[in-house]
Amino acid sequence: MNNKKLTGTNAVITGASSGLGYAMAEALLEAGAAVALASREGSKLDGAVAGLKAKGYDAHKLPLDVRSEQSVADAVQWVKKEWGTIDVLVNNAGIGMRTVNPRFLVEPQPFYKVTPEGFRNLMDTNVTGYFLVARQFAPMMVEQRKGRIINISMNYETMKRKGFVPYGPSRAATESLSHIMAEDLKEYGVTVNMLLPGGATVTGMIPDEVREEVESQFSLINPRVMAEPIVFLASPASEGLTGERIVAVEFEQWLKERGINLA
Repeated sequence: MNNKKLTGTNAVITGASSGLGYAMAEALLEAGAAVALASREGSKLDGAVAGLKAKGYDAHKLPLDVRSEQSVADAVQWVKKEWGTIDVLVNNAGIGMRTVNPRFLVEPQPFYKVTPEGFRNLMDTNVTGYFLVARQFAPMMVEQRKGRIINISMNYETMKRKGFVPYGPSRAATESLSHIMAEDLKEYGVTVNMLLPGGATVTGMIPDEVREEVESQFSLINPRVMAEPIVFLASPASEGLTGERIVAVEFEQWLKERGINLA
């Protein structure tokens, strides 16, 4: 793949200060894109952007709370002022099961023990957050008659796994949202696709205190698994592709089945 195939592409990634978001931001930057790393204000975001800038990448800090309409509106205004256009929006910001049960992978907790506050907090970020961000950036893409929205999801198995309320339902909802968004935006030349790693990844969603236990039971995936598919979805190679669900660990097979050659 041409390393600079995304030169001239403007991308916003939510939840980009660490984990999957950071890995995808770095991949798009390596491919020549300008990337706004959107995340809640703080030293983690500052450090992530500073590190990428030090490598010579066109990285930008974009403070954003996906649960706040005003914060999203401010981010849209930043994009309009700094870039004028947006080519790629990656909805990735989310919180995991650790917020309701820190030992969720080794000691699953039934749904009736999840607090209403914990349920609402996760759904507000993982589902409503995707909606709020896409809702305010989509009109820019509709006006441009082009744009790509990529919503990050997870395995179907996790949506049905014991002890995975509310994270499982949150991602099932974002997949339904993604399919409907794809249909709503199709006539305007704007595409919406889903991307997921394909298993548990080495991210902050797994608490440090249970990481050793988890690693003894699960084979954790490096977040860089998202690099090649996210560059593909942001590039001309995916032109016209919409409503697709790509599993990163199966990406090569997915390409082969569709006769797509990225060489």
